[in-house]
Amino acid sequence: MKLYSTVLNKIEDEQRIEKSRFITSVIPCETVDDAECFFQEIRQKYKDAAHNVPAMVLGDKFQLQWASDDGEPQGTAGAPIIKMLVSEGITNIAVVVTRYFGGVKLGTGGLVRAYTSSVKKAVLSGVICDVEERICFECKMAYKEFNKLSAVDFREDVKIDEIQYSDNVYFRFSCKKNEEDACINRINGITFGGEWLLKRSVTFIKIPRI
Repeated sequence: MKLYSTVLNKIEDEQRIEKSRFITSVIPCETVDDAECFFQEIRQKYKDAAHNVPAMVLGDKFQLQWASDDGEPQGTAGAPIIKMLVSEGITNIAVVVTRYFGGVKLGTGGLVRAYTSSVKKAVLSGVICDVEERICFECKMAYKEFNKLSAVDFREDVKIDEIQYSDNVYFRFSCKKNEEDACINRINGITFGGEWLLKRSVTFIKIPRI
């Protein structure tokens, strides 16, 4: 089950609106510290710009939302960026829109459209991914049991990897959270209830949208 959506990699995109140059820088991030370091990096990179408008949305339910207008009229830059990201279901993201003023005033509505479209264009130019929770088992089985497990026709989102052959077969088995019980029952059936689980853990994976 999808927990939230974010961007996969760092993005930089640019557009010109009424002679002003809008450069949008985006990163995936999970902490306020990471976002603030990114903001400082972009401010330094474009320190001669008229505005460097920062915004961040963090948390699987958009729990933390913060932005600044950085000298633009109140409510015309930072807040519209946040609103756009939340409406698109994008979180764990930090954004800075850099503006080099071109001499033409855009007005309140024009600024809102310019900042919103700059971020949306940048995000869509990158790779959006859905983050899912996965259950991972570190396992040990006899060769005969492992061969039986390997022959099972699991769903494509069940993975067996990191296989090591020794006195027994050591490997990692991962599945979606809602399939955990069914997978455990299947493995118990193969091993007849024998000990096979070494460690259970939870991880989160990013699945790029096609």
